[in-house]
Amino acid sequence: MKERTVLRWRLAGLLIAVLIIVALPYVVTRDSAADATRARDWVTHTAEVRARAFGVEATLRDSEAAIYAMLAGANSPALDERAKSAHNETVELVRQLRALTGDNNNQQVRVGSLESMTIGRITLMDQALARMAAGDKAGAYASMADAARLFAFRNTLNAIIADEDKLLAQRRVEAQRLDRNNQWILFGTSAAQIILLVTLVVLSERQIARRLEAEAVARFAVQRSGLIVQAVREPIAMLDARLNTLLVNEAFGELYGVEDLTVSVPLSSLGNGAWSAPALLQRLSDVLARDRELWDFEMNQRTVDGVDRTVVINARRLEEPGTEHPAVLVTVSDITARALVEQRVNELNRQLEGKVEQVSDVNRELEAFSYSVSHDLRAPLRHIAGFSSKLETHLAEVADERARHYIDIIGTSARRMAQLIDDLLVFSRLGRGALRLQPMDMQSLVEQARALVETEAGDRKIEWVIAPLPIVVGDENMLRTVWQNLLSNAIKYTAHSARARIEVKGERGRSGDWEFSVTDNGAGFDMQYAAKLFGVFQRLHRASEFPGNGIGLANVRRIVARHGGRTWAEGEVDHGASFHFSLPASDMGKAFSTGEAA
Repeated sequence: MKERTVLRWRLAGLLIAVLIIVALPYVVTRDSAADATRARDWVTHTAEVRARAFGVEATLRDSEAAIYAMLAGANSPALDERAKSAHNETVELVRQLRALTGDNNNQQVRVGSLESMTIGRITLMDQALARMAAGDKAGAYASMADAARLFAFRNTLNAIIADEDKLLAQRRVEAQRLDRNNQWILFGTSAAQIILLVTLVVLSERQIARRLEAEAVARFAVQRSGLIVQAVREPIAMLDARLNTLLVNEAFGELYGVEDLTVSVPLSSLGNGAWSAPALLQRLSDVLARDRELWDFEMNQRTVDGVDRTVVINARRLEEPGTEHPAVLVTVSDITARALVEQRVNELNRQLEGKVEQVSDVNRELEAFSYSVSHDLRAPLRHIAGFSSKLETHLAEVADERARHYIDIIGTSARRMAQLIDDLLVFSRLGRGALRLQPMDMQSLVEQARALVETEAGDRKIEWVIAPLPIVVGDENMLRTVWQNLLSNAIKYTAHSARARIEVKGERGRSGDWEFSVTDNGAGFDMQYAAKLFGVFQRLHRASEFPGNGIGLANVRRIVARHGGRTWAEGEVDHGASFHFSLPASDMGKAFSTGEAA
């Protein structure tokens, strides 16, 4: 759109320039011609005024000369005609003179004066002719003398002619000025024409250069496109309206045995009949006739190398420039390897489903076994604990120190075994129970867990640092168990610290999940054994140092994993430890934590 606008402005500028080049000389020449015509008219006008003025004088002088000749004794019809012609001719000349000077008031006054003088002079001349006819020559001479004396018109004629000469001089100066202006205008017009012509030539050269450059770029683009098409390893072909090849790349030629890529051949004859399937040819014809695109048409073809291939064919119609007939672009994707891989993947998926089912069965059996064993072990343990207590009561004072020590070991071991069985049952239930997800305040859960586990600290002073915690979505009972285990561990492993400090934090991780941590300044652990911390019955300290059965952190990991999170730990011997777990951030939890749910 922008290029079209620029082109339109260029064409408009070119048209304006041409109009200026053609019209400006015409306007200037026309004005110059008009000025010259006006100057010529003024010169002619002045000449006519002079001619009429001198005509008046000549006519009167000629009539007077004829009268004097007749007074001298000459007598002829011609002299008589000359003497009498002054009246009519002079009146006509004065009328013409009045008409010629109609645009000049001063001249009109002079012409009026001249008219009065000529009339008076003619009247006296007629009087002289009348006296001469009566034989009074002396009276005739007196009339002629009076005419010359009373009606002297020479000064008036000179004033008329001088005024016209003055006007003529002014008009000549104006004409010269206009001529000089016209010459400058013609010079400027010629310079403008030269500049415009040079500009047009330069712009034309630039336009031609740009067009040549654009054509070169277009040719290069076409060549590059051809090279790209030929270099593409995916078979590509362009077909005409009769499904004959217009262009095929080398990959197409290699796959379907096209020896000469420039020769047009029917598509159905390529690849030993690989393209002769009626359904495929019909679909390609529909692409040409109805402009229906062909997408992911999958079929099996046997190519010239005798290999059965699974291919996906795509086709769409193209409008060829310079022709009314459309073409169709066909691309072929060899998905034989992918089909084999998909077949193998499907087979592996079926095998995996079987393995998953087997694992599920094994897990269910293991859970049932652990639950059954735990229940079956309870009765013998109750018997051991009960009879050891009865034995201690029965022996009473009879038992020596060694017997009482043995009885105490039996009772302690039975109780410890019962606790292990209870913990194993809890661990088993964590894997079976359904999650009851709901929004809950982690701050409240931490405070509840803290109240429950602080009894384990006895009289110890513990510094608690609990940061503001968010609202998350999870199973309340299970997450309460997580916090109880983590806080109980922190209290237990800070037992030998002079001043215990436990810090609880929750913040957003890089992935957007919530990450919680419990950090203490207790015994810590060696990081090379960190992988064992979350295993069942795994301990890094002796029971004599720190009591416990090693299943609490395993419960934490299992609960967090069921919520879609992960667990990890960091620590250093005698410098404390940090236990971390993450929970996915849900939209519901985010809404409650920001107050949007209200």
